[in-house]
Amino acid sequence: MAKNDSLTIDQQKLVQAWERTLPTVLNASDRAKVKADDADPKTIWVNIVTAGRSDYSFDFKCTYVDSREVQVEFIDVEVEGRNADERTTTIQTLIDDYVRHIHECAQQLHAMTSK
Repeated sequence: MAKNDSLTIDQQKLVQAWERTLPTVLNASDRAKVKADDADPKTIWVNIVTAGRSDYSFDFKCTYVDSREVQVEFIDVEVEGRNADERTTTIQTLIDDYVRHIHECAQQLHAMTSK
């Protein structure tokens, strides 16, 4: 028996909820922007800019698999407006941290996304 556990929240409300919640799970000095994917109502785009001298900018694509779980895909990292080598240990560690924070944010929004 298949269960219907799909995302039913309005995408703009979802983006607003992510914009409110994501900063609470990130480091206080990091900045995040969230925007809707115009082609897919179950997908949002997350941009996280690290604070400090590194000034990295990370882009992630987050697609809701169901009302609770997001599939997070790392897209790109830039430093000072230029593509950065994502294979460095520092950047890999940051990517892993941000993916974990994005999943944490999705968990915090579960009450809203499962209605």
